[in-house]
Amino acid sequence: MQTLGVTGGIGSGKTAACEVFEALGAEVFYADDEAKRLMVEHEGLRADIAEAFGAESYGPDGELNRAYLAEQVFADPQQVERIDALVHPRVFEAFAQRKAEAEAAGAELLVHEAALIFEAGRAEHLDAVAVVDAPESERIHRVIERDGASEAEVRARMAHQLDATDKRRRADYVIANDGTEDELRAEVERVYRAVLDRAGPSRSV
Repeated sequence: MQTLGVTGGIGSGKTAACEVFEALGAEVFYADDEAKRLMVEHEGLRADIAEAFGAESYGPDGELNRAYLAEQVFADPQQVERIDALVHPRVFEAFAQRKAEAEAAGAELLVHEAALIFEAGRAEHLDAVAVVDAPESERIHRVIERDGASEAEVRARMAHQLDATDKRRRADYVIANDGTEDELRAEVERVYRAVLDRAGPSRSV
């Protein structure tokens, strides 16, 4: 079984690309969704977050106080690193479990979708990495439309991610997402076939 990381800057269209991978038959692990789930359901992680950022990190109903946590974290790069250090190892544990399940089920390809594959040092645990890429102006427009954020807020979030040029340089594949849905599908199909045709030993854990 091959493992492929799919990453890209905010608004690049990672999820749209991964939905095509799923339609082609790949298993997909959505790391950002898993992180959100674990921050609510994982008792150890909940305790660590509350200790690090205050009891206000969770509401009376036990739900994550996302607005409060965003205020605490995103204005300070050190705080971003602090929460990443708590969340990322738990997400990778969940990915390792999903990988074992996918291998046991005979899957040919497991995709690991995450915004911070390079930043979190996860690329070396995958057979290959694909970057979904789109022009910055288009990415900003997508996020404003999707999240109702201001341009300044989007740019602040972008500042915490590796530059798109660096991502492209470090990736094994680049998936262009600056055209139609059919063009994106063709890009994903190209990478899907290339990954399954890869030869050589796996770098996976």
